[in-house]
Amino acid sequence: MNDEILKYWIALKSIKGIGYVSFPALVDRFGSPSAVFGASVSELQQTEGISRHIAEAIVYFKAWDKVKAELELINKNNVKIVTYHDELYPGPLLNVYDRPPYIYVRGNLSNEDINIAIVGSRAASTYGKYTTERISRELALQGVTVVSGMARGIDSSAHRGAITAHGRTVAILGSGLDVIYPPENKKLFADIIENGAVISEFPMGTPPRSTNFPARNRIISGMSYGVVIVEAGEKSGSLITARLALEQGREVFAVPGSIDSAGSRGANKLIKQGAKLIENTEDILEEILPQIEQKKPVKGCSAPETLNASIPRVEKLNAAEQKLYDLISKKRMHIDDLISLTGSSSADILSTLTTMELKGIIRQYPGKFFSAGRTS
Repeated sequence: MNDEILKYWIALKSIKGIGYVSFPALVDRFGSPSAVFGASVSELQQTEGISRHIAEAIVYFKAWDKVKAELELINKNNVKIVTYHDELYPGPLLNVYDRPPYIYVRGNLSNEDINIAIVGSRAASTYGKYTTERISRELALQGVTVVSGMARGIDSSAHRGAITAHGRTVAILGSGLDVIYPPENKKLFADIIENGAVISEFPMGTPPRSTNFPARNRIISGMSYGVVIVEAGEKSGSLITARLALEQGREVFAVPGSIDSAGSRGANKLIKQGAKLIENTEDILEEILPQIEQKKPVKGCSAPETLNASIPRVEKLNAAEQKLYDLISKKRMHIDDLISLTGSSSADILSTLTTMELKGIIRQYPGKFFSAGRTS
């Protein structure tokens, strides 16, 4: 879609009073946004929800310079606009009544994606991050695209897990695509673009205002077949995503946490209210796959049957892997001890453990203990 057509989409969405319902109502009535701008005040008023004031704002629209500046930023930042008329617009999102009329995209969308969202606490525990990476990685190995919000904690772990498995992942931002938030996720932002797409409904330059994130959450759930909640407190924004998912007719899953952890109370409460408890990826797939055609595993890999399944061993180790393996090969070790003994950050340890387990170098046991994997 060229700039001459896109400018009418951007202009129409920018007019105060035109929302998620009135935008498509106008386009459906007149055939296209450009045709909407060619209509008279009286013709526009015949559309439900369009007052005389809004109709006049359309007819006498003058902010074309702002529209032009937006298009220049889009082109400068290698961003694409995908409207709900485009084939690449996420299929499940089309069925959401308050879908955005268009989305800003960096990277590549695919209409073959089977999307599962994984969201949770920004202040995630080591257990939460590690479990999230495992679930995300194994879903990616089954050909599932992992969707999340690129926030700190669980969201970032969800993206990293999919990337580790060389799978697809999609991030939905609460800011413009030229505003990376949180800023420390700059590399992750680039990695997601290489392995999927980063999406926003907000114009270029939009800062990450707190009011943007509930709106962002409806896209996370809306473009997914199901939503997995990991470590959510009683007032977590992830619970908003879960509620939106239920309203949109999506499946809701939750990973149980310690009854003594405040960060798990929200997820545990969801389970009490009927969310499906997750012990392994099969718990997710058995609910989702009957709805859709099952896809082939990424790069011919097949996922483990459970979160504790083993994978054929790989002998070659890099320096970080060798350091951990030297500890784990002597006796079964807890993840907190590995972090303490190596002096490495929890993020680095989690990433290395995930890779080692994927290769079959180590095995995990209940309680987050690890030992050397069996030679096959």
